Amino acid sequence: MDTSSLYDLTPIAWLMAAGVLIALGPLVWVWRRNAGAGPARRLHALTVLTLFLTFDLTLFGAFTRLTDSGLGCPDWPGCYGNASPAGARHEIAMAQAAQPTGPVTHGKAWVEMVHRYLATGVGVLILTLAGATWIVRRRQRRAPPPSSDGGHPSHHATLSAWWPAFTLAWVCLQGAFGALTVTWKLFPAIVTLHLLGAVVLLALLCIQAVHYRQAAAQRLPTPVSPALRNGLVVTTVLLVLQIALGGWVSTNYAVLACTQFPTCQDSWWPAMNFAQGFEIWRHLGVTGEGQPLDFSALTAIHYAHRLMAYAVFVALGVLAWRLRRIGTLRPQAHWLAGLALLQLATGLGNVLLGWPLAAAVLHTGGAAALAVVLTWALCESRRDASLRTAHASDNAGGRNNNPRKATA
Repeated sequence: MDTSSLYDLTPIAWLMAAGVLIALGPLVWVWRRNAGAGPARRLHALTVLTLFLTFDLTLFGAFTRLTDSGLGCPDWPGCYGNASPAGARHEIAMAQAAQPTGPVTHGKAWVEMVHRYLATGVGVLILTLAGATWIVRRRQRRAPPPSSDGGHPSHHATLSAWWPAFTLAWVCLQGAFGALTVTWKLFPAIVTLHLLGAVVLLALLCIQAVHYRQAAAQRLPTPVSPALRNGLVVTTVLLVLQIALGGWVSTNYAVLACTQFPTCQDSWWPAMNFAQGFEIWRHLGVTGEGQPLDFSALTAIHYAHRLMAYAVFVALGVLAWRLRRIGTLRPQAHWLAGLALLQLATGLGNVLLGWPLAAAVLHTGGAAALAVVLTWALCESRRDASLRTAHASDNAGGRNNNPRKATA
């Protein structure tokens, strides 16, 4: 079998040209709309728009995976060595004739290539953000520092060029995982890592957006008690683990292993093979030794995700309840509560309605949105040990009306 086409990089120039053309629209719109604003506000606007487009790309990636279009073009970066499926009509027609319902069809090829075009456009936007931030940061270093009433430098948020640089490196790594997803034929571990990489990319862009806004407004994050800050961190870790489990469920097609709720296969603890289900380094549908995967392994994958969902739902509810007591973090609390309910509804819809496409895409989008909101809350808050001290002192003295308790 000739595999040379799998690594043919001839269409890369056309792919990059498509990415530049896609990115030009958002770039021109942001710069014209914010022509009179300061550099931090322009960067904030571009970052928010890039975050929005990256979120859309994540949804389209879920759509690509759920419609079995991930191998619509079985080579990378082009389609049978061409810049688009239009130039590969003959090859696609032959593959479709051999397998009419297989992974390669004209429709699936276009879905896959549009995903690659959009991903390249997002990459160009992130490259622009990194370059623009470095330029602005160099100008800030040359300018005299702002001063307060006494002539001393004031404490204010400043732009960091390292976050955009790290984001640029990360999107390059994410592109490599996208290539491996195709060339390794939907290897489950690679597909799951590709999903996690998209979530991390969203978090990195959210961090930059918040920092740019803080720099433009010259303000610092809201102080919160160590207990609340720890709760934010723990909930974020739980969510990342749950997203990894969800990606593992989806990439192994284990959603329909349980079609009941709250039980599974008429049991509260069905037959499950965790050793097979969570053998990470294996091909799709088989064990590491090449044997077909047992149905009990798919059940174990599904049920582990369901059990973790209970813990994450409770953690999100408690966190949202506590955040709503803090005025500056109340929007995040409302978003967390609403998204948690959305995840519950779409998760149940996937199980009870037979994994409908709309519910599955929304479930992925809800998980990604939760990661963004938790990152937003983390960036807009900072640990303040004095709040814990004040809270303990108030409890010891029986004082219940101290306004500082509102942030604890």
